[in-house]
Amino acid sequence: MSNPTSAQRFPVSYAQQMLCVFDAGEEDSGPFGPRHNITWSWRVRGRVDTATLVEAMGDVVARHEALRTRIVREGDDLYQSVVAPSPAQLSEVDLSAVAPEDRDRRAEELIIELEGSPFPMEPLPLLRAVFGRFDEQDSVLVLIMHHAAVDGWSAQVIARDLAEAYARRRGHDIAERPEPGQYRDFAVWQRESVAEVVPETSLAFWRQKLDGGRMATATTDFPRSAGLPKNTAVFRYTIDSDLTAAVRAVGRGNRSTPFIVLLAAYYVLLARRTGATDLVVPTIGAHRKQARFHDAVGNFTNFLPLRTDLAGTATFQDVVQRTRATFLEAYSREIPFLEVLGAAPAVMAPAAEDDQALVAFQVLQLPFTLDGETVGDLELRTVPRRLSQERATEIPDGALWQLDISADGEISAYLGFNTHKFTEVTIRAMADEFTQVLKDTVLDPQAPLRL
Repeated sequence: MSNPTSAQRFPVSYAQQMLCVFDAGEEDSGPFGPRHNITWSWRVRGRVDTATLVEAMGDVVARHEALRTRIVREGDDLYQSVVAPSPAQLSEVDLSAVAPEDRDRRAEELIIELEGSPFPMEPLPLLRAVFGRFDEQDSVLVLIMHHAAVDGWSAQVIARDLAEAYARRRGHDIAERPEPGQYRDFAVWQRESVAEVVPETSLAFWRQKLDGGRMATATTDFPRSAGLPKNTAVFRYTIDSDLTAAVRAVGRGNRSTPFIVLLAAYYVLLARRTGATDLVVPTIGAHRKQARFHDAVGNFTNFLPLRTDLAGTATFQDVVQRTRATFLEAYSREIPFLEVLGAAPAVMAPAAEDDQALVAFQVLQLPFTLDGETVGDLELRTVPRRLSQERATEIPDGALWQLDISADGEISAYLGFNTHKFTEVTIRAMADEFTQVLKDTVLDPQAPLRL
């Protein structure tokens, strides 16, 4: 892999181009604004040397070019430029006054504070950290990354590489991983391998599949034309272990992943709310089919509109089977969303209406997590997220429903929403309806279906 110079220009990826489509050029909002960040956090058991931690962050910045890449717009010219590594910022917070029984909550509150704080794209690198020390053996580490450069998968890669780099610098025998693929190489591949990235057969599939289809939207509490100040809040809740176990069981019985089962339930929810059976749901995928980019850092996310018709389904099992068929045919023909949109531009028409907004649906499918593991002389466990928050990382338009089956057997649910579009009352009602749908379906998937 060649080392880029500051004078070199590399094409942007489709995901970066998509961010530019959403960007309105406002300094304090949008995908390139200071409110579009992503965090990863650990409770750390063991004594942490912060000077060594800063050095390890430098190793990560040197390893992953996306953390030191600018997206440059010069008129109609759009490209990315990689710069030389520079030190990443680490701030320290004294948490020694927090009582032991309050530390879990204080750790999560610290994350919320940081997610609500601005993180501009300049200066580089697009990684910083806050280290809070409860005592010499108990601390919390929060990594903050700009979401324009890092997706959820990348956050796991960065966290793992940081833990290993720190351990090596502390003298532990942890082997260096192979050189990762770089995001600029992914973008070059996308632009130079058109026949592979956007085959004509896939374009034809999406053109036919989405013909006459329209994206499912939710009616907002406040119209876009009201011009209310932009903000994103998060409502968090859990779905109990009995329902989670039932989701897994339905999946096993239908050769389906939990994502497919939960998406099928979401289709039922939309059918009940709208009265429609022909439904197109916006989903978000990792878009990392090539193994050479599995350890790469960058924004690889891709939107896929999944269209399923529930007409004639008698049971929830029927819905799961149709959802599974939709999933398999769509992901086997996945292409960048901008190309899907070019093939079927009318599919997004409802989202442009003044009182409508998208609610994207996502089930986290991460490659790995360092949770409860010891790396070097530190034990790391992820910080559970339970608290809702009034200000969070920005989502472009509408709401994002994100579900994660946690280690304790529950589903941790995240509903991020624009407060200038929806009230929390509306969002909570939507969450309650979805839980009720799960009770009506996964507990007895052969029962008569009510749409």
